[in-house]
Amino acid sequence: MGTAAAPRRFCRCACFCSENLYVARYGLHVRFRSEQQLRQDYGPILRSRGCVSPKDFQQLLGELEKEVERRQRLGQESAARKALIASSYHPARPDVYNSLQDVALAPEFLAAAEYSTLPGADLQGLLQRLETVSEEKRIYRLPVFTAPFCRALLEELEHFEQSDMPKGRPNTMNNYGVLLHELGLDEPLVTPLRERFLQPLMALLYPEYRGPLDTHRAFVVKYAPGQDRELGCHYDNAELTLNVALGKAFTGGALYFGDLFQAPSALANPLEVEHVVGQGILHRGGQLHGARPLGTGERWNLVVWLRASAVRNRLCPMCCRKPDLVDDEGFGDGFTREEPATVDVCTLT
Repeated sequence: MGTAAAPRRFCRCACFCSENLYVARYGLHVRFRSEQQLRQDYGPILRSRGCVSPKDFQQLLGELEKEVERRQRLGQESAARKALIASSYHPARPDVYNSLQDVALAPEFLAAAEYSTLPGADLQGLLQRLETVSEEKRIYRLPVFTAPFCRALLEELEHFEQSDMPKGRPNTMNNYGVLLHELGLDEPLVTPLRERFLQPLMALLYPEYRGPLDTHRAFVVKYAPGQDRELGCHYDNAELTLNVALGKAFTGGALYFGDLFQAPSALANPLEVEHVVGQGILHRGGQLHGARPLGTGERWNLVVWLRASAVRNRLCPMCCRKPDLVDDEGFGDGFTREEPATVDVCTLT
């Protein structure tokens, strides 16, 4: 009798605590390892953005040290929040916690995903079933969720936001929003969305990622007057990204896209893309992007970072080096210590 394979242990790269730290006041992502390194690498640009006095620099230094400590505790604290929510939170819409059903998905999305699984399916056939936003940047759009499901999910998210439950925020750039794994929506909603639908669809759109998209990080971000209104330029810690506008009514807040972050002049002539409620935008994680200021109303978006361990185990997308692995809770940042046995290892082109 064979023995069951041990569960895979997911990890993060140690660079998570030193790279890509966002300083909102100066609109800058920085690498931080020491005071001397910070002065040497960022002194001129920090001064040009208003960090001019010794007091300014010491305040920045304290904020970065605090952020490093927060990141070191993140996995453990997130697991504790998830456990408390699971034991004490009473949902307003229990139905959204049921396993994802086809009725929640737009017919166009179902058709595109179904086509992607057919023998002989190819890119040209798939492109007839969705909108090509930019052929050059390989950005695509199609409806993902039905309007009733968007409303139900928003009702649940607002109920949770108004509760006294502890809330982990998506990242240092988004101060309002929900981590779906903490709320208990990873297993019923995001995992089947990734495995059943996004995996075959993305394999045709982005064939350079031939290994499976075996993990994700999913969160909802909220933009509203008096809260977050825009999002600075950045790239995602993901191989591929799905960004779905859930609602409500809003003006402004368009996404803008530059080139891949490794490219020179990566933000020259950015492409602007308006949000459409219920529709999702698909793009590569390394594509520089941000959000223009919200005009009126509220905008809620579901963002799913799709990760392939076979890709990132070789090159961390955040530090662009072979990852220095650190064990982490849950999916971590999608790295594993060993390759999945059946992976068709990809070579990036």
